[in-house]
Amino acid sequence: MGLFGRRHRPGADNLYSVFGISGTELIILAIITFVVIGPERMPEYARQIREFVKTVRRMAFDAKDDFKEALGETGLEDINWRQYDPRQYDPRVIVRQAFAEDDAEREREAKAREEALLKEQEKAESHSLPRGAYAPFDVDAT
Repeated sequence: MGLFGRRHRPGADNLYSVFGISGTELIILAIITFVVIGPERMPEYARQIREFVKTVRRMAFDAKDDFKEALGETGLEDINWRQYDPRQYDPRVIVRQAFAEDDAEREREAKAREEALLKEQEKAESHSLPRGAYAPFDVDAT
């Protein structure tokens, strides 16, 4: 609900509203503020508002300059902003990909274990002696 009981709908009729306050509501608030503050204190409050706006603008420009300085030579043109768009990420696809990556990783690990086992078996078979053969004897070792 709006300030005066109207429901604000997003769209063209709410295009120029700020914080859900339309132009007429803003004028009414300004008149009420003027009556409450009074004409004798209004210049002081106007000066304070002006200083506040200046401070906020200065802080915004400083933050913008700091951001540009932090980016350095790359600049904003080189950033791929599309990859940061949250609308492109579907949670279902992300979960499917994570499970697919886990399955692929498990398959790679199983294949690596199988290859290691085969190599170990080949190594064991290549060092086995034929039947009836004597084991090599090292005189220096005993």
